[in-house]
Amino acid sequence: MNYKKYFRKTSLKQNGAGDFFLKEVSLKKPKTFLEVGVFHGVTARNICELLFQIYKEDFKYIGIDLFEKNEENKSEIIPNTDFSNPFKQIYFTYIKRQDPYTLEAVKDLLKKFQNNIHLIKGNSNKVLKKIDMSKIDYVFLDGGHDYKTVKNDLNNCVEVINNDGTILCDDYNLHYAPGVKKAIDEYVKNKNFKCEYLFNSRFVKIEKY
Repeated sequence: MNYKKYFRKTSLKQNGAGDFFLKEVSLKKPKTFLEVGVFHGVTARNICELLFQIYKEDFKYIGIDLFEKNEENKSEIIPNTDFSNPFKQIYFTYIKRQDPYTLEAVKDLLKKFQNNIHLIKGNSNKVLKKIDMSKIDYVFLDGGHDYKTVKNDLNNCVEVINNDGTILCDDYNLHYAPGVKKAIDEYVKNKNFKCEYLFNSRFVKIEKY
């Protein structure tokens, strides 16, 4: 399947990154998928569509995001939530009457899969500690880009790797967020995990040897 944009913002829309991402995930066919950094929910919808094709109703998607900008989250690098396309701005403001970067808006986008999804509003530094990682097959890490946050997220997902799962990290080569690369490099070296650089080093796949 091809990556669809669903008339929302997504960082995976350029240069075939979304299509590559879906093909990469389909190789593993995870039944329980965790995404850290849901944003407008476009990747979440694409993942749910993919897993539905494979498993029908027998899959689980878990998504974590701040779903807002506030003082607690001001140190995080949050993508620009404003549309450059004026038609999209009009559509969400006057027709949908919703901010696409909210928990309610993402739930609306994913309502087709309401029995398969679990969306959590909060900071991953706190939320990930409460999730049973033994149930997770695959993690897509695209949340906070601060060094400490990425380090924390990776450490909290270590059980996924130890159970033969996969962590796929986005934005490894993002020049304005060098903390992502630093945290991943340190994590892979300290844990002695297998590391594969994909799609011109935009993605990093971490697994056991």
